Amino acid sequence: MRKNEKKLIEKIEIIDAGSEGNAVARDGDMVVFVPYGVPGDIVDIEVFKSKRSYAEGRIVKFHTYSPDRTEAFCSHFGVCGGCRWQHMNYGSQLHYKHKQVEDSFRRIAKLENPLVREIIGSEATREYRNKLEFTFSSRRWFTGVADGDASPALGFHIPRRWDKILDIDHCYLMEEPVNAIRLEARRYAIDKGLSFYDARNNSGFLRNMILRTTTSGDLMLIMVYGTDEPDRILPMLFHLQAEFPKITSIFYVVNEKKNDIINDLLMRHYSGTRFITEVIPPFRPAFPESKFRIGPVSFFQTNPIQAGKLFRLAAGYLAPEGHEVVYDLYTGTGTIANYIAPYIKQGIGIESVASAVADAGVNAELNGNTNLQFFTAEAEKLLTPEFITEHGHPHAVITDPPRNGMHEKVIQTLLSVLPGKIVYISCNPATQARDIYLLKEKYIMQECQPVDMFPHTQHVENVALLTLA
Repeated sequence: MRKNEKKLIEKIEIIDAGSEGNAVARDGDMVVFVPYGVPGDIVDIEVFKSKRSYAEGRIVKFHTYSPDRTEAFCSHFGVCGGCRWQHMNYGSQLHYKHKQVEDSFRRIAKLENPLVREIIGSEATREYRNKLEFTFSSRRWFTGVADGDASPALGFHIPRRWDKILDIDHCYLMEEPVNAIRLEARRYAIDKGLSFYDARNNSGFLRNMILRTTTSGDLMLIMVYGTDEPDRILPMLFHLQAEFPKITSIFYVVNEKKNDIINDLLMRHYSGTRFITEVIPPFRPAFPESKFRIGPVSFFQTNPIQAGKLFRLAAGYLAPEGHEVVYDLYTGTGTIANYIAPYIKQGIGIESVASAVADAGVNAELNGNTNLQFFTAEAEKLLTPEFITEHGHPHAVITDPPRNGMHEKVIQTLLSVLPGKIVYISCNPATQARDIYLLKEKYIMQECQPVDMFPHTQHVENVALLTLA
Protein backbone atom coordinates (compact mmCIF):
# COMPACT_ATOMS: atom_id res chain seq x y z
CA MET A 1 0.00 0.00 0.00
CA ARG A 2 1.46 3.34 -1.04
CA LYS A 3 1.91 6.23 1.37
CA ASN A 4 -1.40 8.09 1.97
CA GLU A 5 -3.26 5.37 0.02
CA LYS A 6 -6.29 3.97 1.88
CA LYS A 7 -7.83 0.54 1.45
CA LEU A 8 -11.41 -0.39 2.34
CA ILE A 9 -12.13 -3.85 3.75
CA GLU A 10 -15.86 -4.56 3.68
CA LYS A 11 -17.98 -6.74 5.93
CA ILE A 12 -15.16 -8.15 8.04
CA GLU A 13 -15.66 -9.63 11.50
CA ILE A 14 -13.91 -8.37 14.61
CA ILE A 15 -12.50 -11.57 16.13
CA ASP A 16 -10.47 -10.54 19.18
CA ALA A 17 -9.58 -7.74 21.60
CA GLY A 18 -5.89 -6.87 21.55
CA SER A 19 -3.53 -6.25 24.44
CA GLU A 20 -3.06 -2.59 23.47
CA GLY A 21 -6.79 -1.88 23.69
CA ASN A 22 -7.49 -2.23 19.96
CA ALA A 23 -9.84 -4.73 18.40
CA VAL A 24 -8.52 -7.32 15.96
CA ALA A 25 -9.75 -8.48 12.57
CA ARG A 26 -8.06 -10.74 10.02
CA ASP A 27 -8.01 -10.13 6.28
CA GLY A 28 -6.43 -13.24 4.81
CA ASP A 29 -2.97 -13.48 6.39
CA MET A 30 -3.07 -9.84 7.48
CA VAL A 31 -3.95 -8.92 11.07
CA VAL A 32 -5.81 -5.62 11.22
CA PHE A 33 -5.94 -3.52 14.40
CA VAL A 34 -8.78 -1.02 14.90
CA PRO A 35 -9.94 0.99 17.91
CA TYR A 36 -13.40 0.68 19.47
CA GLY A 37 -14.48 -2.58 17.90
CA VAL A 38 -15.98 -5.46 19.86
CA PRO A 39 -15.50 -9.14 18.92
CA GLY A 40 -18.59 -10.14 16.97
CA ASP A 41 -19.02 -6.81 15.19
CA ILE A 42 -19.30 -7.01 11.37
CA VAL A 43 -17.80 -3.83 9.97
CA ASP A 44 -16.16 -1.98 7.11
CA ILE A 45 -12.58 -0.95 7.91
CA GLU A 46 -10.61 1.82 6.25
CA VAL A 47 -6.93 0.83 6.42
CA PHE A 48 -4.57 3.81 6.70
CA LYS A 49 -1.33 2.03 7.63
CA SER A 50 -0.04 -1.28 6.31
CA LYS A 51 3.07 -3.25 7.24
CA ARG A 52 4.26 -6.69 6.18
CA SER A 53 2.37 -8.63 8.86
CA TYR A 54 -0.25 -6.22 10.16
CA ALA A 55 -2.31 -3.17 9.32
CA GLU A 56 -4.03 -0.39 11.24
CA GLY A 57 -7.38 1.11 10.39
CA ARG A 58 -10.62 2.64 11.58
CA ILE A 59 -14.19 1.40 11.48
CA VAL A 60 -16.24 3.42 8.98
CA LYS A 61 -19.45 1.39 8.97
CA PHE A 62 -21.21 -1.20 11.15
CA HIS A 63 -23.23 -3.96 9.47
CA THR A 64 -23.90 -6.03 12.62
CA TYR A 65 -23.30 -5.12 16.25
CA SER A 66 -21.77 -7.70 18.58
CA PRO A 67 -24.03 -9.09 21.33
CA ASP A 68 -21.16 -8.20 23.71
CA ARG A 69 -21.40 -4.52 22.84
CA THR A 70 -22.98 -2.13 25.33
CA GLU A 71 -23.68 1.58 25.52
CA ALA A 72 -20.70 3.64 26.66
CA PHE A 73 -21.62 5.50 29.85
CA CYS A 74 -19.15 8.40 29.54
CA SER A 75 -19.79 11.37 27.25
CA HIS A 76 -16.03 11.64 26.63
CA PHE A 77 -15.68 8.05 25.39
CA GLY A 78 -13.67 7.79 22.19
CA VAL A 79 -11.96 11.16 22.63
CA CYS A 80 -10.45 11.06 26.12
CA GLY A 81 -8.49 7.87 25.42
CA GLY A 82 -9.19 6.33 28.83
CA CYS A 83 -11.64 3.51 29.60
CA ARG A 84 -11.29 2.23 26.03
CA TRP A 85 -13.33 -0.92 26.65
CA GLN A 86 -16.43 0.61 28.21
CA HIS A 87 -18.40 -0.22 25.02
CA MET A 88 -17.88 -3.94 25.86
CA ASN A 89 -19.87 -5.59 28.65
CA TYR A 90 -17.84 -6.29 31.76
CA GLY A 91 -18.04 -10.07 31.52
CA SER A 92 -16.50 -9.92 28.04
CA GLN A 93 -13.79 -7.56 29.27
CA LEU A 94 -12.78 -10.14 31.87
CA HIS A 95 -12.83 -12.90 29.25
CA TYR A 96 -10.40 -11.08 26.97
CA LYS A 97 -8.10 -10.08 29.82
CA HIS A 98 -7.94 -13.73 30.91
CA LYS A 99 -7.29 -14.70 27.29
CA GLN A 100 -4.49 -12.11 27.07
CA VAL A 101 -2.71 -13.78 29.99
CA GLU A 102 -3.25 -17.30 28.66
CA ASP A 103 -2.12 -16.37 25.14
CA SER A 104 1.06 -14.74 26.49
CA PHE A 105 2.02 -17.83 28.46
CA ARG A 106 1.37 -20.16 25.55
CA ARG A 107 3.05 -18.01 22.88
CA ILE A 108 5.94 -16.39 24.79
CA ALA A 109 6.61 -18.62 27.80
CA LYS A 110 6.06 -21.70 25.60
CA LEU A 111 3.82 -23.34 28.20
CA GLU A 112 1.52 -25.82 26.52
CA ASN A 113 -1.17 -25.92 29.20
CA PRO A 114 -0.62 -23.04 31.64
CA LEU A 115 -2.91 -23.11 34.67
CA VAL A 116 -4.53 -19.69 34.54
CA ARG A 117 -7.12 -19.30 37.27
CA GLU A 118 -10.39 -17.50 36.59
CA ILE A 119 -9.75 -13.77 36.65
CA ILE A 120 -10.76 -11.89 39.80
CA GLY A 121 -13.09 -9.10 38.71
CA SER A 122 -13.37 -5.72 40.36
CA GLU A 123 -16.23 -5.16 42.80
CA ALA A 124 -16.56 -1.59 41.53
CA THR A 125 -16.29 -0.94 37.79
CA ARG A 126 -16.73 2.82 38.22
CA GLU A 127 -15.31 5.21 40.81
CA TYR A 128 -12.63 2.68 41.74
CA ARG A 129 -9.52 4.87 41.49
CA ASN A 130 -7.87 6.70 44.39
CA LYS A 131 -5.84 9.15 42.31
CA LEU A 132 -6.38 11.36 39.28
CA GLU A 133 -4.32 14.15 37.75
CA PHE A 134 -5.94 16.89 35.70
CA THR A 135 -4.14 19.43 33.50
CA PHE A 136 -5.00 23.09 32.94
CA SER A 137 -4.69 24.33 29.35
CA SER A 138 -5.19 27.70 27.72
CA ARG A 139 -6.71 25.96 24.67
CA ARG A 140 -9.36 23.30 24.99
CA TRP A 141 -9.46 20.47 22.47
CA PHE A 142 -12.47 20.11 20.22
CA THR A 143 -12.93 16.89 18.26
CA GLY A 144 -11.72 17.41 14.74
CA VAL A 145 -10.37 20.91 15.38
CA ALA A 146 -6.60 20.86 15.27
CA ASP A 147 -5.88 23.84 17.48
CA GLY A 148 -8.97 24.03 19.65
CA ASP A 149 -9.94 27.59 20.52
CA ALA A 150 -9.06 30.25 23.06
CA SER A 151 -11.35 28.93 25.82
CA PRO A 152 -9.53 27.14 28.65
CA ALA A 153 -9.70 23.51 29.72
CA LEU A 154 -9.15 21.44 32.84
CA GLY A 155 -9.00 17.76 32.02
CA PHE A 156 -6.94 15.00 30.42
CA HIS A 157 -4.32 14.85 27.68
CA ILE A 158 -5.55 13.67 24.29
CA PRO A 159 -3.72 10.38 23.49
CA ARG A 160 -0.34 11.00 21.87
CA ARG A 161 -0.88 14.78 22.00
CA TRP A 162 1.27 16.27 24.75
CA ASP A 163 -0.08 19.80 24.22
CA LYS A 164 -3.80 19.02 23.75
CA ILE A 165 -6.19 18.86 26.71
CA LEU A 166 -9.79 17.67 26.64
CA ASP A 167 -12.01 19.66 29.00
CA ILE A 168 -13.75 17.10 31.22
CA ASP A 169 -17.37 17.51 32.25
CA HIS A 170 -17.70 14.36 34.36
CA CYS A 171 -15.19 11.58 35.03
CA TYR A 172 -16.44 8.25 36.37
CA LEU A 173 -13.10 7.05 37.73
CA MET A 174 -13.30 8.60 41.23
CA GLU A 175 -16.05 9.25 43.73
CA GLU A 176 -17.45 12.70 44.36
CA PRO A 177 -16.64 15.39 45.29
CA VAL A 178 -13.78 14.98 42.80
CA ASN A 179 -15.74 16.28 39.81
CA ALA A 180 -17.23 19.08 41.87
CA ILE A 181 -13.77 20.20 43.07
CA ARG A 182 -12.40 20.20 39.53
CA LEU A 183 -15.32 22.16 38.11
CA GLU A 184 -15.22 24.70 40.95
CA ALA A 185 -11.48 25.24 40.49
CA ARG A 186 -12.09 25.88 36.80
CA ARG A 187 -14.98 28.28 37.50
CA TYR A 188 -13.02 30.17 40.17
CA ALA A 189 -9.99 30.52 37.89
CA ILE A 190 -12.02 31.91 34.99
CA ASP A 191 -13.95 34.25 37.30
CA LYS A 192 -10.71 35.62 38.79
CA GLY A 193 -8.95 35.89 35.43
CA LEU A 194 -6.23 33.39 36.32
CA SER A 195 -4.23 32.19 33.33
CA PHE A 196 -4.27 28.52 32.31
CA TYR A 197 -1.02 26.85 31.25
CA ASP A 198 0.21 27.06 27.65
CA ALA A 199 2.39 23.99 27.06
CA ARG A 200 3.85 25.34 23.84
CA ASN A 201 5.22 28.49 25.49
CA ASN A 202 5.74 27.06 29.00
CA SER A 203 3.70 29.93 30.43
CA GLY A 204 0.61 30.33 32.58
CA PHE A 205 -0.32 30.34 36.26
CA LEU A 206 -2.39 27.14 36.62
CA ARG A 207 -0.74 23.86 35.61
CA ASN A 208 -2.13 20.73 37.30
CA MET A 209 -4.58 19.49 39.91
CA ILE A 210 -4.05 16.13 41.64
CA LEU A 211 -6.65 14.48 43.85
CA ARG A 212 -6.02 11.46 46.08
CA THR A 213 -8.47 9.54 48.27
CA THR A 214 -8.55 6.55 50.61
CA THR A 215 -11.25 4.01 51.40
CA SER A 216 -11.60 5.56 54.87
CA GLY A 217 -12.65 8.92 53.39
CA ASP A 218 -9.40 10.91 53.40
CA LEU A 219 -9.09 13.39 50.53
CA MET A 220 -5.89 15.14 49.48
CA LEU A 221 -5.64 18.02 47.01
CA ILE A 222 -2.33 18.96 45.38
CA MET A 223 -2.33 22.12 43.24
CA VAL A 224 0.52 22.75 40.82
CA TYR A 225 1.20 26.34 39.79
CA GLY A 226 3.45 27.65 37.03
CA THR A 227 4.53 30.76 38.90
CA ASP A 228 5.09 31.53 42.58
CA GLU A 229 2.44 34.16 43.33
CA PRO A 230 1.21 33.76 46.93
CA ASP A 231 -1.34 36.59 46.56
CA ARG A 232 -3.18 34.44 44.01
CA ILE A 233 -2.29 30.95 45.25
CA LEU A 234 -3.44 31.32 48.85
CA PRO A 235 -6.88 32.84 48.13
CA MET A 236 -7.62 30.02 45.67
CA LEU A 237 -6.66 27.34 48.20
CA PHE A 238 -8.68 29.11 50.90
CA HIS A 239 -11.70 29.14 48.60
CA LEU A 240 -11.46 25.44 47.72
CA GLN A 241 -11.00 24.48 51.39
CA ALA A 242 -14.06 26.52 52.37
CA GLU A 243 -16.19 25.11 49.54
CA PHE A 244 -15.17 21.50 50.21
CA PRO A 245 -14.62 20.80 53.91
CA LYS A 246 -14.25 17.09 53.05
CA ILE A 247 -10.71 17.89 51.87
CA THR A 248 -8.47 16.65 54.68
CA SER A 249 -5.09 17.67 53.24
CA ILE A 250 -3.92 20.43 50.87
CA PHE A 251 -0.49 20.88 49.33
CA TYR A 252 0.78 23.09 46.54
CA VAL A 253 3.92 23.14 44.44
CA VAL A 254 5.39 25.65 42.02
CA ASN A 255 6.66 24.07 38.80
CA GLU A 256 8.46 26.39 36.38
CA LYS A 257 9.98 23.54 34.35
CA LYS A 258 8.84 22.40 30.90
CA ASN A 259 7.87 18.93 32.16
CA ASP A 260 5.13 18.01 34.63
CA ILE A 261 7.32 15.96 37.00
CA ILE A 262 6.93 17.31 40.55
CA ASN A 263 8.68 14.62 42.63
CA ASP A 264 11.85 16.71 42.69
CA LEU A 265 10.14 19.96 43.72
CA LEU A 266 9.32 21.49 47.10
CA MET A 267 5.92 20.40 48.41
CA ARG A 268 4.33 23.20 50.42
CA HIS A 269 1.79 22.14 53.02
CA TYR A 270 -1.19 24.50 53.13
CA SER A 271 -3.70 22.89 55.51
CA GLY A 272 -4.97 19.68 57.08
CA THR A 273 -2.88 16.57 57.61
CA ARG A 274 0.46 16.03 55.90
CA PHE A 275 -0.61 12.61 54.67
CA ILE A 276 -3.62 10.38 54.14
CA THR A 277 -3.83 6.76 55.30
CA GLU A 278 -5.00 3.66 53.47
CA VAL A 279 -5.89 0.48 55.36
CA ILE A 280 -5.70 -3.06 53.93
CA PRO A 281 -7.34 -6.03 55.74
CA PRO A 282 -4.90 -8.66 57.09
CA PHE A 283 -3.96 -11.91 55.38
CA ARG A 284 -4.96 -13.89 58.48
CA PRO A 285 -7.86 -12.79 60.71
CA ALA A 286 -5.96 -12.86 64.01
CA PHE A 287 -3.43 -10.30 62.75
CA PRO A 288 -3.75 -6.49 62.57
CA GLU A 289 -4.66 -4.65 59.40
CA SER A 290 -1.88 -2.99 57.41
CA LYS A 291 -1.73 0.80 57.27
CA PHE A 292 -0.05 2.82 54.56
CA ARG A 293 0.80 6.49 54.84
CA ILE A 294 0.40 8.32 51.53
CA GLY A 295 1.97 11.71 50.88
CA PRO A 296 1.65 14.03 47.86
CA VAL A 297 4.06 12.02 45.69
CA SER A 298 3.86 8.57 47.32
CA PHE A 299 3.07 5.61 45.11
CA PHE A 300 0.13 3.40 46.03
CA GLN A 301 -1.94 1.05 43.89
CA THR A 302 -4.75 3.07 42.33
CA ASN A 303 -7.50 0.50 42.99
CA PRO A 304 -7.18 -0.10 46.75
CA ILE A 305 -9.91 -2.75 47.04
CA GLN A 306 -8.34 -4.86 44.30
CA ALA A 307 -4.88 -4.13 45.75
CA GLY A 308 -5.97 -5.83 48.97
CA LYS A 309 -6.99 -8.91 46.98
CA LEU A 310 -3.68 -8.82 45.12
CA PHE A 311 -1.68 -8.66 48.38
CA ARG A 312 -3.68 -11.52 49.87
CA LEU A 313 -3.15 -13.60 46.75
CA ALA A 314 0.62 -13.01 46.83
CA ALA A 315 0.71 -13.92 50.54
CA GLY A 316 -1.32 -17.05 49.81
CA TYR A 317 1.16 -18.16 47.16
CA LEU A 318 3.98 -17.44 49.60
CA ALA A 319 2.20 -19.53 52.30
CA PRO A 320 4.44 -18.21 55.11
CA GLU A 321 5.01 -20.26 58.26
CA GLY A 322 7.01 -17.67 60.20
CA HIS A 323 10.58 -18.80 59.56
CA GLU A 324 11.08 -17.44 56.05
CA VAL A 325 13.55 -14.89 54.74
CA VAL A 326 11.79 -13.15 51.83
CA TYR A 327 13.28 -10.74 49.30
CA ASP A 328 10.86 -8.23 47.79
CA LEU A 329 12.33 -6.95 44.52
CA TYR A 330 11.10 -3.69 43.00
CA THR A 331 9.40 -3.12 46.35
CA GLY A 332 8.27 0.45 45.62
CA THR A 333 6.93 1.93 48.85
CA GLY A 334 7.14 -1.47 50.52
CA THR A 335 3.43 -2.24 50.36
CA ILE A 336 3.74 -6.00 49.87
CA ALA A 337 6.78 -6.30 52.14
CA ASN A 338 4.87 -4.56 54.93
CA TYR A 339 1.76 -6.63 54.25
CA ILE A 340 3.60 -9.97 54.66
CA ALA A 341 5.97 -8.84 57.44
CA PRO A 342 3.84 -10.17 60.36
CA TYR A 343 3.95 -13.67 58.86
CA ILE A 344 7.67 -14.08 58.07
CA LYS A 345 11.00 -13.97 59.92
CA GLN A 346 12.76 -11.32 57.83
CA GLY A 347 12.03 -9.23 54.75
CA ILE A 348 14.50 -7.49 52.43
CA GLY A 349 13.06 -4.83 50.12
CA ILE A 350 15.03 -3.48 47.15
CA GLU A 351 13.96 -0.40 45.19
CA SER A 352 15.87 2.07 42.99
CA VAL A 353 13.76 5.17 43.84
CA ALA A 354 15.04 6.78 47.05
CA SER A 355 11.78 8.57 47.92
CA ALA A 356 9.86 5.28 47.63
CA VAL A 357 12.33 3.59 49.97
CA ALA A 358 11.83 6.41 52.48
CA ASP A 359 8.06 5.81 52.31
CA ALA A 360 8.63 2.07 52.77
CA GLY A 361 10.54 2.76 55.98
CA VAL A 362 7.78 5.05 57.26
CA ASN A 363 5.19 2.36 56.56
CA ALA A 364 7.30 -0.24 58.37
CA GLU A 365 7.47 2.04 61.42
CA LEU A 366 3.74 2.79 61.22
CA ASN A 367 2.94 -0.94 61.29
CA GLY A 368 5.59 -1.89 63.85
CA ASN A 369 7.37 -4.13 61.35
CA THR A 370 10.87 -4.31 62.83
CA ASN A 371 11.84 -7.33 60.71
CA LEU A 372 12.13 -5.37 57.45
CA GLN A 373 15.14 -3.75 55.80
CA PHE A 374 14.93 -1.59 52.69
CA PHE A 375 17.75 -0.76 50.29
CA THR A 376 17.96 1.93 47.63
CA ALA A 377 19.58 0.27 44.62
CA GLU A 378 18.91 -1.38 41.31
CA ALA A 379 18.26 -5.05 42.04
CA GLU A 380 20.61 -6.23 39.29
CA LYS A 381 23.49 -4.35 40.95
CA LEU A 382 22.73 -5.05 44.61
CA LEU A 383 21.97 -8.77 44.43
CA THR A 384 25.51 -10.10 44.72
CA PRO A 385 26.68 -13.27 46.49
CA GLU A 386 28.16 -11.03 49.22
CA PHE A 387 24.83 -9.26 49.80
CA ILE A 388 22.97 -12.56 50.07
CA THR A 389 25.57 -13.99 52.44
CA GLU A 390 25.20 -10.93 54.68
CA HIS A 391 21.40 -10.73 54.67
CA GLY A 392 20.38 -14.36 54.41
CA HIS A 393 19.54 -16.78 51.65
CA PRO A 394 15.94 -16.14 50.52
CA HIS A 395 13.43 -18.90 51.05
CA ALA A 396 11.24 -16.99 48.61
CA VAL A 397 11.37 -13.96 46.33
CA ILE A 398 8.47 -11.66 45.52
CA THR A 399 9.04 -9.56 42.42
CA ASP A 400 6.82 -6.80 41.04
CA PRO A 401 8.82 -5.12 38.26
CA PRO A 402 7.74 -2.28 35.95
CA ARG A 403 6.06 -2.99 32.61
CA ASN A 404 9.30 -3.87 30.87
CA GLY A 405 9.87 -6.78 33.27
CA MET A 406 12.91 -7.92 35.22
CA HIS A 407 16.46 -7.09 34.25
CA GLU A 408 18.22 -10.11 32.74
CA LYS A 409 20.89 -9.94 35.46
CA VAL A 410 18.17 -10.31 38.10
CA ILE A 411 16.91 -13.42 36.32
CA GLN A 412 20.43 -14.86 36.23
CA THR A 413 20.85 -14.11 39.93
CA LEU A 414 17.61 -15.93 40.73
CA LEU A 415 18.82 -18.91 38.70
CA SER A 416 22.03 -18.85 40.73
CA VAL A 417 20.52 -18.26 44.21
CA LEU A 418 17.55 -20.63 43.66
CA PRO A 419 14.97 -19.48 46.21
CA GLY A 420 12.36 -22.16 46.83
CA LYS A 421 9.54 -19.99 45.49
CA ILE A 422 9.19 -16.98 43.24
CA VAL A 423 5.94 -15.01 43.40
CA TYR A 424 5.95 -12.89 40.25
CA ILE A 425 3.48 -9.98 40.08
CA SER A 426 3.17 -8.17 36.78
CA CYS A 427 1.10 -5.51 35.04
CA ASN A 428 2.32 -6.79 31.65
CA PRO A 429 1.67 -10.49 30.91
CA ALA A 430 3.92 -10.39 27.83
CA THR A 431 7.12 -9.42 29.67
CA GLN A 432 6.13 -11.63 32.60
CA ALA A 433 5.82 -14.58 30.21
CA ARG A 434 9.18 -13.71 28.66
CA ASP A 435 10.88 -13.72 32.07
CA ILE A 436 9.20 -16.98 33.10
CA TYR A 437 10.44 -18.56 29.87
CA LEU A 438 13.98 -17.61 30.91
CA LEU A 439 13.38 -19.07 34.40
CA LYS A 440 12.10 -22.40 32.98
CA GLU A 441 15.62 -23.77 33.22
CA LYS A 442 15.13 -24.25 36.98
CA TYR A 443 11.51 -23.32 37.74
CA ILE A 444 8.02 -24.61 37.06
CA MET A 445 5.09 -22.23 36.90
CA GLN A 446 2.51 -23.94 39.09
CA GLU A 447 -0.32 -21.54 38.35
CA CYS A 448 -1.16 -17.89 37.89
CA GLN A 449 -4.05 -15.66 38.87
CA PRO A 450 -5.14 -12.62 36.84
CA VAL A 451 -6.67 -9.71 38.76
CA ASP A 452 -8.63 -6.89 37.14
CA MET A 453 -7.30 -3.67 38.65
CA PHE A 454 -8.57 -1.35 35.90
CA PRO A 455 -12.11 -2.03 34.60
CA HIS A 456 -12.97 -0.72 31.13
CA THR A 457 -9.30 -0.78 30.10
CA GLN A 458 -7.20 -3.47 28.43
CA HIS A 459 -4.80 -3.65 31.38
CA VAL A 460 -4.61 -6.74 33.58
CA GLU A 461 -2.48 -7.62 36.60
CA ASN A 462 -1.23 -11.19 36.96
CA VAL A 463 0.33 -13.10 39.85
CA ALA A 464 2.31 -16.26 39.07
CA LEU A 465 3.70 -18.90 41.45
CA LEU A 466 6.99 -20.52 40.45
CA THR A 467 8.63 -23.38 42.33
CA LEU A 468 11.93 -25.17 41.87
CA ALA A 469 11.79 -27.94 39.30
